[in-house]
Amino acid sequence: MILSLFLSIVFIGLGLIHFNWFFGGKFGFAEALPTKETGERVLNPKKIDSAIVAIGLTLFGMFYILKSGLVPWQLPQGIIKYASWIIPLIFILRALGEFKYVGFFKTVKNTTFAKYDTKFYSPLCAIIGLTGIVIALL
Repeated sequence: MILSLFLSIVFIGLGLIHFNWFFGGKFGFAEALPTKETGERVLNPKKIDSAIVAIGLTLFGMFYILKSGLVPWQLPQGIIKYASWIIPLIFILRALGEFKYVGFFKTVKNTTFAKYDTKFYSPLCAIIGLTGIVIALL
């Protein structure tokens, strides 16, 4: 239950950050986007992209609240079975990255994003993924 609540708090917090960006907030936005060594962004997300990610992260948070048993409402068994593995897999893959700009195995390492990714983003994704796997196995 504690691990599920931990993940729900993390996901809802991340969802709130993305909702902030959707509504025009700038805090941490530039640092959250991978760039080339020249400073050119690799991604140029629109506001709707932030909203989609925010909704997804919030739904993941709600999934783990329900999984914790804190709220007496059951999801269909198929959703529980597959989401319990798909959500951690997404974050393990994110932690590993695409081998150039994102993840533990990125080759571009001297940008602001890369430094934040190495210190914070990829480790957080690995923790989320591994915690999700532990929860799925329990």
